[in-house]
Amino acid sequence: MPHGVRWINRKPRSAALLAAIPLALLLVAYLAGSSVRLAENPNDKLMPAPSTIAETWSRMAFEPDTRTGTRLFWEDTAASLRRMGLGLGIATTVALGAGLFVGMLPYARATFSTLVAVLSMIPALSILPILFIVFGVGELAKVVLIVIGVLPFMVRDLTQRVVELPLEQWVKAQTLGASSWQLAVRVVLPQILPRLIDALRLSLGPAWLFLISAEAISATSGLGYRIFLVRRYLAMDVILPYVLWITLLAFAFDLALRLLRRRRYGWLDAEAAG
Repeated sequence: MPHGVRWINRKPRSAALLAAIPLALLLVAYLAGSSVRLAENPNDKLMPAPSTIAETWSRMAFEPDTRTGTRLFWEDTAASLRRMGLGLGIATTVALGAGLFVGMLPYARATFSTLVAVLSMIPALSILPILFIVFGVGELAKVVLIVIGVLPFMVRDLTQRVVELPLEQWVKAQTLGASSWQLAVRVVLPQILPRLIDALRLSLGPAWLFLISAEAISATSGLGYRIFLVRRYLAMDVILPYVLWITLLAFAFDLALRLLRRRRYGWLDAEAAG
């Protein structure tokens, strides 16, 4: 390394290896802690051995439940993914239309921007009891919670992106005779779709939080339901695999969206780097 090169300019040769180090340290710390606790108390439930976790997960994933006849792990996963897909799908569709509408039309922006800002500041979990009262304790309330929780943020983000578009683009398009609809479809939409993907990625964490919270309070299936059901028995051999699985699902969704953005709009990153 040349003398005088600052750390902020040094690039790692293997980013994947560096990323794996803290994960490996966490695993080693858990294994060490589990070994110590189990040596003192073989029936310790707080930090079960990896073999116990694997055995419990295998039973829930591949053996039918004696009461329901279903494989609980996959049933819970399907229930949560269905709610998550509906909530994020509705929020994304509405946010795209609302972002175009509010961002492009000055009258709409003056009328609704403050309302959207206020709604985005309301803690979504605080209105969960209201949703249960209005929509009941079924699936609808859980989906609506996800929509309400992420929609205002996405609308604000997309609106801001529309407002940030260079003025000369609007002027040139209108000089060439573009209508409002053509402006929306040909000028604005292609440039806010990458931002929509970014907003969706940022919404994944809150969306999972809202989903798990709703399932914990009122559900008969789902990843959050199962975690809070077994907590009274200190069943960490169930809780830990479920938490890890939720983390892996969230990471997979984020990775898929990141790859989609890179494949469809890689020119934006190249342009920013240049």
